[in-house]
Amino acid sequence: MLNQNTLSRLKSEIAGQVRLDEPMSAHTSFHIGGPADALVIPADLDDVRKILRIAREEQTPLTVIGNGSNLLVRDKGIRGIVLKLGNALKRWEQDGATFVFDSGVSLAQCCRIIGEAGYTGMEFAVGIPGSLGGAVFMNAGAYDGEMKDTVVSVQVMTRTGEIKTLDRNDLDFSYRHSALQNSDSIVLTVTLRVNKGDKAAILAKMDDFSQRRISKQPLDIPSAGSTFKRPEGRFVGQMVEQSGLKGFRIGGAEVSVKHAGFIVNADHATAADVLQLIEYIRNKILEDYNVALVPEVLVLGEE
Repeated sequence: MLNQNTLSRLKSEIAGQVRLDEPMSAHTSFHIGGPADALVIPADLDDVRKILRIAREEQTPLTVIGNGSNLLVRDKGIRGIVLKLGNALKRWEQDGATFVFDSGVSLAQCCRIIGEAGYTGMEFAVGIPGSLGGAVFMNAGAYDGEMKDTVVSVQVMTRTGEIKTLDRNDLDFSYRHSALQNSDSIVLTVTLRVNKGDKAAILAKMDDFSQRRISKQPLDIPSAGSTFKRPEGRFVGQMVEQSGLKGFRIGGAEVSVKHAGFIVNADHATAADVLQLIEYIRNKILEDYNVALVPEVLVLGEE
């Protein structure tokens, strides 16, 4: 629970929304998660700075999330303050082949804006859920493309409120990894550099990728996207299916019958259900293939 002084400061100093005992199931694509003591949606950059200062001065735990598309929040929820950036930072500007987006812009919108302007390089990401900031954090990728291919730099705010610019070399990109994962800095803006292309061909390619996702992935059932990172030379969904786990359930969590690389919230699943299913799959794949699967989903909250 938050102390009264922290609550009072959040309510009096923050222009954005402050929601107490807010169920995190309403803020994750998994539709799973216990309550946050306080979920704060900042109105602007000044709010972000104030929230950081309040958390620091009141010695209150602070958790930062984007759109919650790659998160599993445990059933007891998250103590302290949850700062949700996904609905706050949404501006963008263009200078030729260079685009600067706020981190809260959805990745899908970012791709569409660039494609509609007639620039190529972001088509691969059109169907990846979540915010642009989260995509850079995870170095999200699909269809032989990754965020590292177009990111020039990011602007971040440290927990002390200092704003810094990190170029792509500072970000140490690798498969589903960036240096941001080892930092407590908050991504504010992302600068992308793309290439001029044929608008009709770009939009057609994005539509093709979108249709492939719709046909192959369980987009109609809550999930956090691909559950595991892809081992080199292997396909997770193929291994899981060949191990006989397609459709396998623990509680309300299920290995998708449409794509075995996804765990879905089939029937009011708890975080405990999902975590047990993840471990079951990992043990089975290790036994059958001697491959150690690494979860791609980020797990937050109190056990």
